[in-house]
Amino acid sequence: MIARQALAALASSGIAWRYVAVDAPPEAGPELQPGDTHSWPEFREPAHAAGRAFAGQRDARWLVGTWEQARHAAERSPRGAVLVLDEIQDIRDWSRTVKGLWDQDQATGCPLRVVVMGSVPLPLLFGLGDRLAGRFLSLPVSHWSLAEMVGAFGCGMDEYLFFGGYPAGAERWDDEDDWRSYIEDGIIQHNVERDILSLVRVDKPALFSNLLELGSSYSGQILSYNKMVGQLQDAGNTTTLARYLELLSGAGLLTGFGKYSSKAHRRRASSPKLNVLNTALMTASSGYTFEEAKADRTFWGRIVESAVGAHLHNTRKPGVRLYYWRHNSLEVDFVLARGPRLTAIEVKTGSRRRAVSGMGAFKRRFQPTRTEVVGTGGVPLHEFLSEPASYWLEDQV
Repeated sequence: MIARQALAALASSGIAWRYVAVDAPPEAGPELQPGDTHSWPEFREPAHAAGRAFAGQRDARWLVGTWEQARHAAERSPRGAVLVLDEIQDIRDWSRTVKGLWDQDQATGCPLRVVVMGSVPLPLLFGLGDRLAGRFLSLPVSHWSLAEMVGAFGCGMDEYLFFGGYPAGAERWDDEDDWRSYIEDGIIQHNVERDILSLVRVDKPALFSNLLELGSSYSGQILSYNKMVGQLQDAGNTTTLARYLELLSGAGLLTGFGKYSSKAHRRRASSPKLNVLNTALMTASSGYTFEEAKADRTFWGRIVESAVGAHLHNTRKPGVRLYYWRHNSLEVDFVLARGPRLTAIEVKTGSRRRAVSGMGAFKRRFQPTRTEVVGTGGVPLHEFLSEPASYWLEDQV
């Protein structure tokens, strides 16, 4: 959507552009808007290429041909051209081909700019290679925020907390069964089976899926890897689970925050605090209806805490780390760290059964730069979710 909005702004600029969804059926054709109607040749795929495209198997040869057409348009357009390639991960080993084409354009001075997009996070999109190092600017797009969902759909806070930040699911909110099917099939199954299992090696795919299900049900709670092994069949070892959790985090589904410590080796060895990165993943699998979730104040409190954790994770900038802290029965929900700066964050809903707040103990032990209470008696939830994680590392005023 962001790319389409940017391209729409080029309509009167004299810059030729084309948007091509790699996974679209060939008969749909690309979106075409040349600044000069003669600058971009009409898109035509050979019959054999169209057959492969319909099967979702566009290859490097197709990519080279599409890029060559874009070069032709860029050279004839007074202000160059822009090519947008969406769902690029559907082309096997695409980065090798793009590297060669981009290097050629740099050598010849071709006035072509290329935007490459995918529905998977950057580490999975690029795989294990670094062929494009120094050749691209990364613009990650995370889950939709509260402000974005309110602006687009006029939803309230409760709707955002329960239904989450998936814009395509908003039209299904009136039919919760339809919405739940969309999340489970269109989001979870799609992300796991197509965007993860097809791109990286996962020796136990059933375990991988079960870990996501377990983590969604335990979102907002600390769960050791040994306890996960006990609850998952064929769980293998804790190292496998830790790797799978890292993959789920990279895919924007589920993460595990480590326990804060002044010593790095203790942070790495700690039990993770599980947190979905979009609350829809937690609520869709819970079986609760919207009204039932609101009525169960303990469950709703976990939704609120998970929403805060997801927001902090999704909006943090490079160099910002996110933890929890716990000592015996004392707990701090989230700890933001950047260099020497620490911010301790406590979430209060007035109804949660949880460990005693450890804010005082944490302050005495670590002397944080800033402390915040979110919710009852502190920063209103909607205000907290309106600011990125880095804002809460700034000095209090």
